[in-house]
Amino acid sequence: MSGVEHLSAAPSSANEKKAADDSPKCADTSFSPKHADNSDPDEAFNLVAGEAAVLTPEDEKRLLRKIDRNMMPLLCIVYGLNYLDKTTLSYASVMGIKTDLHLVGQDYSWIASVFYFGYLFWEWPTNRLLQRLPLAKYSAFNVIMWGLTLCCMAAVKNFGGAIAVRFFLGAFEAAVSPGFALFTSQWYTKQEQGTRVGWWFSFNGWAQIVGGCVAYGIAVGTQSHPILIKSWQLVFLVTGFFTAIMGFLFLYLMPDSQLNARFLTQQERVMAVERIRINQQGVGNKHFKWHQCREALTDPMIWAFVLYSAISSIPNGGVSNFFSQLIVSFGFSESESLLLGAPGGAIQIITLLVAGHFGDRFKNRILFGAAGVLLAVVGLFLILLLPLSNSGGRLAGYYLYQSSSTGFVALLGLISTNVAGWTKKTTAAAMYLIAYCVGNIIGPQVFQATDAPQYRNANITILVCLCVAFAILIFINVWCRRQNEAKAAIRASPSYAKVDGQEFLDLTDRENPEFIYSL
Repeated sequence: MSGVEHLSAAPSSANEKKAADDSPKCADTSFSPKHADNSDPDEAFNLVAGEAAVLTPEDEKRLLRKIDRNMMPLLCIVYGLNYLDKTTLSYASVMGIKTDLHLVGQDYSWIASVFYFGYLFWEWPTNRLLQRLPLAKYSAFNVIMWGLTLCCMAAVKNFGGAIAVRFFLGAFEAAVSPGFALFTSQWYTKQEQGTRVGWWFSFNGWAQIVGGCVAYGIAVGTQSHPILIKSWQLVFLVTGFFTAIMGFLFLYLMPDSQLNARFLTQQERVMAVERIRINQQGVGNKHFKWHQCREALTDPMIWAFVLYSAISSIPNGGVSNFFSQLIVSFGFSESESLLLGAPGGAIQIITLLVAGHFGDRFKNRILFGAAGVLLAVVGLFLILLLPLSNSGGRLAGYYLYQSSSTGFVALLGLISTNVAGWTKKTTAAAMYLIAYCVGNIIGPQVFQATDAPQYRNANITILVCLCVAFAILIFINVWCRRQNEAKAAIRASPSYAKVDGQEFLDLTDRENPEFIYSL
């Protein structure tokens, strides 16, 4: 065992011995000491090895409040802008962009889809750069660039120009979700991560509320007081420049990790690292490890995540670009559709916060995420089965659909919580978000121009996708339970010995018998 000589016996309990008798054996739960090498540990290894930190419950609560106060506002606002900047196209679709760019047939759908071609093209390289470069600085660079790129949408004159700008917009936004998942796993314990992911992801809903109100204000304002540019151009400029400004604030304020957090004292930095020891993951390792990449590519749990991401993103890709037109199809005017999209954002906020809170409280994020998906299924039935004259009921169905993001957020949080080893984690995040791109590329294409304005076939496709996604969540829950039982059997074995400091040796979740999968 290279570089590791100190072993301590792991405690054995009656419960663990019982698990050894009752639980199934899984194919890859044996400990792999050849990778427990303290010559290439996590970045925090030397910090916690050199200084002692004893946290009282009061110290930990005070430190957690300080971390939340300094980290969460930036993560929440920037993630909300990530959603707003993607969906400005939906607002523009009812503000004249189709006419001004001479879009016909499926042109608009392809402009919506090409965003995810850029995302897909750059997702794997950007995840490698997130691991290799300073996390906050690289993330801030992407925020600034996507804001400036969004401003360029105001200058496009035709279909080709819009395609080019949207492609680069997708490439720059590819760093956001995996980067924020890494921030969350760096700073928070497993029991805190679900709630925090729910916090920053819920700002998608706030973005929908604010975006709808801003777009409505610009549309009505420019009708009363015409300006030199079109209303849809002003929407792109306002949101783009604000995003770029937030990117510069992110660059100045956000730390790369606990090791260079200016808002913490040196002792608090040690305490901040010590408190996440329980995660068995550390705070980062910048070296690419092929064995971790291979493990990610052969892990059934990761592939279940990937399948869920692809299936659930088909509805997201369609609805996020067509929701304004969908609301118009319920019998409302184009101006009304800008405002009526806002309550959907409120539903998304409420369901994400409730699912995140109770998922952490009852230690079952997956099932609470699945409950939100079931609510969305009810919403799709309302849209499909209610008569066309029932505009209010069908709009309520659209609002219920907004709860579908709880499942996606639960699994995005579990990439932070249930995937250990920094190369494996970044590889899994890339796979998850590549699948997300594929689904979002397909999504706008299910909204065929020939099906307008009701888009019934698209709504049926969305309903089927949500049902399949629900089944995948149940499978993941069962799989994680069985893996935990198998790990308990290994720890209960008399021959098992725990490696000193293995929490910071950059081991994967499958290599480390001490690692417990969250549900």
